[in-house]
Amino acid sequence: MLTVNFSPFPTLRTERLEIRKLVKGDEEDLFAIRSNKTLMRFIPRPLAQSAQDAALLIQGFSDAIRANESITWGIALRSEPRVIGTIGFVRIFKEHYRAEVGYLLHPDFHGTGMMREALLALVDYGFQGLKLHSIEAVVDPENTASAKLLERSGFTKEGHFKENKYFNGRFMDSVYYTRWQPRK
Repeated sequence: MLTVNFSPFPTLRTERLEIRKLVKGDEEDLFAIRSNKTLMRFIPRPLAQSAQDAALLIQGFSDAIRANESITWGIALRSEPRVIGTIGFVRIFKEHYRAEVGYLLHPDFHGTGMMREALLALVDYGFQGLKLHSIEAVVDPENTASAKLLERSGFTKEGHFKENKYFNGRFMDSVYYTRWQPRK
């Protein structure tokens, strides 16, 4: 079975991004992301109503990291510390050497290639650092931008599940994408 240990916290760096731990002080930035109705329309999670909600999210992320259950990073530009998005392994299936990636990026940064940059860094960490065999992503079929991002990042569409999730009074479809550890 896979063993994970997120201590010390792994900070990831790319050409433009610092993918780092979310900390006290990031509440307003996270609130701007998690309260954005347009951005959250594809994410079956409640909208943040206040910076306090964002603080509770950060605490929940920290608790899960401490327990080695999941890991969520804040995405920041290397040139400035504010959080412009989040990315993480939101579920880790240790017995299967598999994890589910989830991500959000503030709309001001859509179309810049930054999420692909962050996703590829996370995939590399997952395969090299955690020794995962596969990484999955679950997306709303209407979220074509996310589907294209995954396909451009080496993920393969595996299946479309009809009405397999229930959120906010309605059933939702899910599309599963997977990327496998390259064979040696």
